[in-house]
Amino acid sequence: MNDLLVAHGYPALFLLSFLASSLVPLGSEWLLVTMLLKKHDPVASVAVASIGNYLGACTTYWIGLRGGDFMIRKLLRIDENAQQRAEKLYTRYGSWSLLFSWLPIVGDPMCLVGGILKVRFINFSVLVFTGKTIRYATVAWLIHRGMSTAW
Repeated sequence: MNDLLVAHGYPALFLLSFLASSLVPLGSEWLLVTMLLKKHDPVASVAVASIGNYLGACTTYWIGLRGGDFMIRKLLRIDENAQQRAEKLYTRYGSWSLLFSWLPIVGDPMCLVGGILKVRFINFSVLVFTGKTIRYATVAWLIHRGMSTAW
């Protein structure tokens, strides 16, 4: 499966990044790292991963905005405890907490809570896309730095 995803490059990175931020509990960083090690363009790789992950988060936001308990609990598999943790973070830090929507465990529920609380979509978009891009850019930078010092 890993070889299949690597062989499909950018489309696979987009799909995996999208799914990792929406319906399926996956990680997409490993494919970004693999592609960078195989000399794919770092700017394009970070852009594709960020856009895919952002659009997956938008899906989760939409489910929070329009979906019911079935979609939240069964489709996204976000339990009540994770949702409550995300709501507490949101209550404490406001919409700025969406910058950390890339974090494991609370990230997807934070996007869901953004929809439930009807955060303005433009605010949601700017904060979530920025946070996700910073995460992927940091991974790419670390790989680039590691590759340049290893030789």
